[in-house]
Amino acid sequence: MSYITLNTKKLAQNYDFLNHLFDRHEIEWAIVAKLLCGNEIFLKSLLSVTDTDICDSRLSNLKKIKELSPETKTVYIKPPAKRLAASIVKYADVSFNSEIETIKALSEEAFKQNKIHRIVIMIEMGELREGIMADSLPDFYAEVLKFPNIEVSGIGTNLKCLNGILPDREKLSRLVNYRRNTEKLFKKKIPYISAGSSVTIPLISKGNIPDGINHFRVGESLFFGTDVFNDTYIKGMHKDVFTLTAEVIEMIEKPMVPTGKVGKNLTGESPEYDEKDRDKTSVRAIVDLGVLDIDVKQVYPLSEGIEVLGASSDMMILNITDDKNNLKVGDEINFGVSYLAVLRAMNSDYVDKKVVNSIKIKNRSEKAEV
Repeated sequence: MSYITLNTKKLAQNYDFLNHLFDRHEIEWAIVAKLLCGNEIFLKSLLSVTDTDICDSRLSNLKKIKELSPETKTVYIKPPAKRLAASIVKYADVSFNSEIETIKALSEEAFKQNKIHRIVIMIEMGELREGIMADSLPDFYAEVLKFPNIEVSGIGTNLKCLNGILPDREKLSRLVNYRRNTEKLFKKKIPYISAGSSVTIPLISKGNIPDGINHFRVGESLFFGTDVFNDTYIKGMHKDVFTLTAEVIEMIEKPMVPTGKVGKNLTGESPEYDEKDRDKTSVRAIVDLGVLDIDVKQVYPLSEGIEVLGASSDMMILNITDDKNNLKVGDEINFGVSYLAVLRAMNSDYVDKKVVNSIKIKNRSEKAEV
């Protein structure tokens, strides 16, 4: 059976790298853990390296985090469904919001549960995903202040995820002004501006983070060492926290070009072939991994001389003609993986999850909340 491995030691080193970076710039941060899909083995690994707040966009994942570590502060990072208000208050210490009626429901549930539920008001900054329009912030904030058991701990925004809109100093400065004007108007402090994410990290070293942007939400850069802004990697961070492994279940020399009338394959494509390869052969290996488990375009063999040719539902086909490792049936092949590849594998019950280089759980300490 194929499996995905998380290297706890490398994850811890990436965490320490980011933690020192944010500490130097007096920025609080929280980890976006939705990539782990609530997997208990991997969540325990994450919790062993961090005492930082954990963000997720799936309620079941936050519930699992609270079961494993009740003291961990949890953040629900998409506008909640109104009907889930009771569970949001129960399992999320903080939620991101953009609808008054939902906040009203959260207020009612927080009162019933004898809790203070904290919210971040999300503001639209060009990405056209979640968030209120900026000019409606004063009226929106005034309505929120009427609700008991609700505390506004910040304003925030989301960039890059839908339309690829990148953060810049001008957008971030506008957020700082929105907070300043709102605080002045209502004579009430708003502690945080949660406007940073993995894509915003490169702006720190360039001095393009204005004073006042004091909270980041980071997932991809932590787990993959990626510089999302420049589509590269951050020097000093590991890009191989995750490894995907699959077993060779067939290895036979076959023609390079298929024969017969070509229709559409499983994914709706009609593969094209170079006719000059018509009479050539290659050594093909099949591994126990397919499109049910991964996106073929988001994985890459870690050994030289291996080429991914394609995949069906539960088998991936490789060209190993130039393999120098003398692979045979029963051997394992390791693959590097992107964010989307890990996300797909984590959602597959057919891919086992393993942890290596476990470390002793840290003593947890109180951290500032969003």
